Amino acid sequence: MKYILVFMFALLLNACAIFGDPTELDDTKGWTAERIYAEGQAKMFDKDYEKAIVYFGKLESRYPNGRYATQAQLETAYAHFKKQDPILCVAAADRFIKLHPNHPNVDYAYYLKGLAVFNERGFIEKTTEQQISDRDPRGLRDSFTSFKELVTRYPNSKYAKDATQRMVYLANSLSDHELHVARYYMKRHAYLAAVNRCKYVLEYFPQSPGVEQALVIMISAYDLLSLDDLKNDTLRILKTNYPNSEMFGKNFTQDERVWWKFWESLY
Repeated sequence: MKYILVFMFALLLNACAIFGDPTELDDTKGWTAERIYAEGQAKMFDKDYEKAIVYFGKLESRYPNGRYATQAQLETAYAHFKKQDPILCVAAADRFIKLHPNHPNVDYAYYLKGLAVFNERGFIEKTTEQQISDRDPRGLRDSFTSFKELVTRYPNSKYAKDATQRMVYLANSLSDHELHVARYYMKRHAYLAAVNRCKYVLEYFPQSPGVEQALVIMISAYDLLSLDDLKNDTLRILKTNYPNSEMFGKNFTQDERVWWKFWESLY
């Protein structure tokens, strides 16, 4: 009998976990959509984002077709952003964009997507002062894509200027990341892999400050690979675009492989 009672108690606990406490009262019962939304806004003001998300969720489920429900979806994305939860923020923003592609505030959803990933910082990065160029670039690319889509689709958006400035920063950071990897390959004598990373910088981030470095690395790699035609072509590009490059202040001879020595002296 004792084991039967324990078994029944366990079933009861599982039922409560799955279906919730049946004695728990819903404080929003009988509330209008406007009141639920106001309470959610109040929780946002109090920085109780978790509770605000609960109110906005109840509003949408109870009044799915009203204007307050639409706004609640966008507020939910913002609440996740304030909670520093970029994954749920992006998911909520994507949902809003899919459901309301012509909404007058859809540009904000794109902006919020880019901002959520842009502001993402891990604990290790904060404590070790890790450079952004050393990070996994996927998040940076996602942020750049969201800002680019905002600027392309809504060039007159009030968020476009800030998004553009962040895109410049992200492009430079992504360029630095590619150069960071290229330098790693150079040190491992994987010269062709280093060249490919530099080509990526030239193709996708032609306005970034890292272009000069990319050309220098390519010249060094081609020299070490004895690809003189490609080296000379790249050198001509470097001279045309960066005539004051520090590289031209040296007296180089190919036999000494000084391109590589010069590159090593810089990095």
